[in-house]
Amino acid sequence: MDLAPAVRNVRVHFHADGPEALQALLALIDSATHSLDVCTFVFGDDDVGEQVAQALARSAQRDVATRLLVDAVGSLRMPRGLLQRLAHQGVKVRRFMPLLHNPMRGRTNLRNHRKMAVADGARLWSGGRNLACEYFVDGPGAPAWVDLSFDVEGPLAALAQAQFRADWRAATGRVRFTRQMPLPRQALIGPPDGPLTQWVPSGPDQPDDTVHALLLTGAYHAQQRIVAVTPYFVPDDALIDAWCIACRRGVQVHLVLPARSNHRLADWARERALRQLAAAGARVWLVHRMVHAKAVVIDDTVALTGSLNLDARSLFLNYEHMTAFYGRDQVQWLSAWCEGQMADAHLHSSRPPSWLRDVAEGVVRAVGFQL
Repeated sequence: MDLAPAVRNVRVHFHADGPEALQALLALIDSATHSLDVCTFVFGDDDVGEQVAQALARSAQRDVATRLLVDAVGSLRMPRGLLQRLAHQGVKVRRFMPLLHNPMRGRTNLRNHRKMAVADGARLWSGGRNLACEYFVDGPGAPAWVDLSFDVEGPLAALAQAQFRADWRAATGRVRFTRQMPLPRQALIGPPDGPLTQWVPSGPDQPDDTVHALLLTGAYHAQQRIVAVTPYFVPDDALIDAWCIACRRGVQVHLVLPARSNHRLADWARERALRQLAAAGARVWLVHRMVHAKAVVIDDTVALTGSLNLDARSLFLNYEHMTAFYGRDQVQWLSAWCEGQMADAHLHSSRPPSWLRDVAEGVVRAVGFQL
């Protein structure tokens, strides 16, 4: 696979909750001195979106080269007036693959689901959170969604910035393969004992299905346990089979999902895969809140988190990214976080479906690949 090597960084910090994550994002934006690049799938027309917009405007007014890349579908509800206001304030804004574009320059169903903010090519904020209220703070009668994000100071930020530049060029619809070593070697050197991380992009701009391949490799090499957290679980047969085989080898496989997600079709489509895993001995945990986090922990050796859901669209169609953490402290933090979610969940009980439901699940799973 054409991946940049793992790099050592000055610092890695995971955010304990949404308010801390928002504070860290705004602080990163305000710290930028010469460049600021922000990419998101959803940019909310709400208080969080307004706070981020004001921070972006402040950045541009400091003569920082400020760019915002939003997905044309994910941010469909982003007011045109907000875009115009940001542009007037000096922020360069692009919509990724507008719905109305030259079909010879890319497919409309290819969406950019990546989430990152990079300041000066040296500091990175990333994870699974979109820039809207539900990902950070409680609303009236609606608790904030369970999610993950982190910030990094070090060479990982330079790799994320290179990814953003490629996405910025591709925003109008032309898909190009992106090599993951565009930077001089010196830019990838960090402290010799710093936290070890790796930037793992996935999508049409990559020659391989990178994250999918890493998940399969991890399943076949796991010795003790695999823990995965995802809002939607509609993977391909290869990943389901790999996890079932791991179960039969004695590996503990835990899957954490929301009891009810914000996409009912995805909840229907996941049931067949959940029955297969349960039959093989996996434990499926259902959380009584909307879980939007994406994480996979394999033994005590590697943990991944980022933008990629464990469904076919994220695995094979979307522009996505995960960050792999190899440092002991980072793997332990993510492992403990996953265990905390399991402690607040109940076990899924698998029941044989009626023939009608089985057919319906199959249809939903088949068409869901394009939803």
